[in-house]
Amino acid sequence: MNIPKIIYKYESFSAQSLKNLKAQSIYFGSPLGFNDPYDCALKPSIKEPTNQELELFRAEYSKKDDVPLDMQERFRSANILDLRRMIVGNAVPILEKHTQKFLKNNGVSCFSEKNDDLLMWSHYGGRYKGFCLGFITEFEPFIKMKKVQYTSVMPKFDAVSALVTGNYEQILDLFCTKSEAWSYEKEWRCLHTDVGTLYTYESKALDSIYFGPDIDEQSLQIICLIIAGQNPNVKFWRGERSSEKFEVNFKEFTYISNIDSKRLGLIK
Repeated sequence: MNIPKIIYKYESFSAQSLKNLKAQSIYFGSPLGFNDPYDCALKPSIKEPTNQELELFRAEYSKKDDVPLDMQERFRSANILDLRRMIVGNAVPILEKHTQKFLKNNGVSCFSEKNDDLLMWSHYGGRYKGFCLGFITEFEPFIKMKKVQYTSVMPKFDAVSALVTGNYEQILDLFCTKSEAWSYEKEWRCLHTDVGTLYTYESKALDSIYFGPDIDEQSLQIICLIIAGQNPNVKFWRGERSSEKFEVNFKEFTYISNIDSKRLGLIK
């Protein structure tokens, strides 16, 4: 799945968001604090294995070196119904264990494909008074982003695949699955193995900053001053409310500090 060339992160104007901007850092917070009650709190059911999958499991798992001999014999001799009960019974605590481990230890940072969504500006962009950062995804940590999948039904855990291969990567997909009601967010996520981590990105990873249409001039100036002092290549875009449609339009501008403006005779 191709990651967009530019990915966006909405921010409210706050002391913390300014500190992160100055430090060129992204915060990976606990998924337990997300505003969607189902987000990262899914209780997926176990996918009902087919007879063919059960036989595959029997053939593969009953000859694994790390499986005790008595357990291998149980797998070989069990009928299909008993084998299904064994797999599902073992999968439930495994899924719960990995889920709780992720929620306790991992951090998540959320991004969007869009920089002009009205609801996103309202919910995450400080009610149009904040800003939105545009990152180039060829840099870490964006290069490892996972796309959020939207669905109307709870996902199912493929126990046979996990038990046979020992790969529980699909559990991570559970933390990138949300209700269709949130599909307007067009969300992508970065996952970190340590919760509460500030990840410092390369300076050139920040491509652009979009200012909400209601941001005050002083706040805009503060952000521009921070960026001008450490990354002069970042592009600035000022948002304006459309008078014809329910949308925000952005126009690029060049930032000139008050000192330079006076020196150039632009202001007195």
